[in-house]
Amino acid sequence: MAEISASAVKDLRSRTGAGMMDCKKALSESGGDLEAAVDWLRTKGLAAAAKKAGRIASEGLVGVALAGGRGAVVEVNSETDFVARNARFQDLVRGTAAVALVEGDDLARLAAANYPGGATLALEIAGAIATIGENMTLRRACVLSVSPGIVCAYVHGAIAPGLGKIGVLVALKSTGPAAALEALGKQLAMHIAAANPLSVSVTALDPAAVERERAVLVEQARDSGKPAEIIEKMVEGRLRKFYQEVVLLEQTFVIDGETRVAKVVEAAGKACGAPVEVAGFVRFALGEGIEKPAEDFAAEVAKIAG
Repeated sequence: MAEISASAVKDLRSRTGAGMMDCKKALSESGGDLEAAVDWLRTKGLAAAAKKAGRIASEGLVGVALAGGRGAVVEVNSETDFVARNARFQDLVRGTAAVALVEGDDLARLAAANYPGGATLALEIAGAIATIGENMTLRRACVLSVSPGIVCAYVHGAIAPGLGKIGVLVALKSTGPAAALEALGKQLAMHIAAANPLSVSVTALDPAAVERERAVLVEQARDSGKPAEIIEKMVEGRLRKFYQEVVLLEQTFVIDGETRVAKVVEAAGKACGAPVEVAGFVRFALGEGIEKPAEDFAAEVAKIAG
């Protein structure tokens, strides 16, 4: 049996809200595997909620930039929240988003890209570090584009135009009037910031995530002692509820609190005289969902600046 450390118990308790002894038992039953232990607790009804991975780990800002049917969102981290209110740091994040809008979201390419004023982005970040006296890192970037249509943005907790704690881009594919699309896109971006969906549609969901959820629901339903055919119906019903929680088009629109997002998009298409498709979205919350280690970009900075 795997030895269960106090730190592992603490991590599991933090993620699930379950009691200490339940967490220890879950880890023992799961051979020390944290993710398996989370699922074990959920099947037993002992987890208050399986909290999503990627908690806020650092300070800084998320920045967005738009140009027609293209949008970019970046996350630049600093050591303290105080630096996020520094004008030089804000200019750096704003400039980084502008560079990403042109160059794309590959971090190595961004490091070597020209920054407004002549230097590379890597050297600009190195200069800001020297001036402000705090370590800074570009942790991730994402670019969306669509044609025909527009990309809209929303920043939650903005401390300056285009800069804040949560940044959202949403791409709408349509030949409809730009003004109507922008109005819809802004509302959808606000919804995404609040509801944090995982995908646009059910078919776009990660199959592994769906199967994992199904496995948990099956175990929970089996504990009811009901016949197999009833269990299957219970699982399918709970899966539909899961989709309503994590799929954008299945969610209830936060703006009115009652309409399904798919119906909102459909109605907008009829109103503007052309079908509207949500072609994609991206949501960056500061320190959350990091896709590439910060060290990747730091290495590029050291190589280019050195």
